[in-house]
Amino acid sequence: MQFSGDCDMFDFMKEKLYASVISDVLDRLGYRNQAMNAEIRPIYPEAVAVGRAMTVLTVDVYQVTSDPYRMEIESVDSLKPNDVLVACTNNSTRTCFWGELLSTAARARGARGAVIDGYTRDVKRIIQMGFPVFAAGIRPIDSMGRSLVVGYNVPIVCGEVCVRPGDIVFGDIDGVVVVPHEVENEVIPKAIEKATGENVTRSELQKGAFLRDVYAKYGVL
Repeated sequence: MQFSGDCDMFDFMKEKLYASVISDVLDRLGYRNQAMNAEIRPIYPEAVAVGRAMTVLTVDVYQVTSDPYRMEIESVDSLKPNDVLVACTNNSTRTCFWGELLSTAARARGARGAVIDGYTRDVKRIIQMGFPVFAAGIRPIDSMGRSLVVGYNVPIVCGEVCVRPGDIVFGDIDGVVVVPHEVENEVIPKAIEKATGENVTRSELQKGAFLRDVYAKYGVL
């Protein structure tokens, strides 16, 4: 299937694909560590984030610095249309890197969501916005004096998965998977094929066919 660009491709993926089928395809191609750990969850069940990773790296700190938000602001302002911000806080439980105002700014830049291995806040307002955020927890605190952004658009590890700028990130209710950009042209068609096969398999199972017979026929499970 041909797409006119990233926006067209990501809209199609959001409508037709899901994290588990992409994970299955990655597994079969030998990329078996592309699903983030189970702690990283959508803040509302319908959230779907799909786009290119714009990565952020933070570290915990223990004092208020002179310009605590400088690189945080730089990173969010650097977002481009079809990006998903992916933040490594090194699994911090001290800080909330994300919130409503960052979501508002990210959406204005054309970003498609955010994935954080730490905490978020302002969840009620983010849900009202309908901005897809995936995080490891919720806490009301601010990042000032607790964490600093030390880099962005650099390789990171988030949810135990290596994420590089430009990799495709797909998150839904089942979790978050990362498609390395060098294999996206192989993964996406195969994921579409598998999703189509699952639809046919589901239809036959609903009609009462035995699972073993359907699997033998289509090889999809």
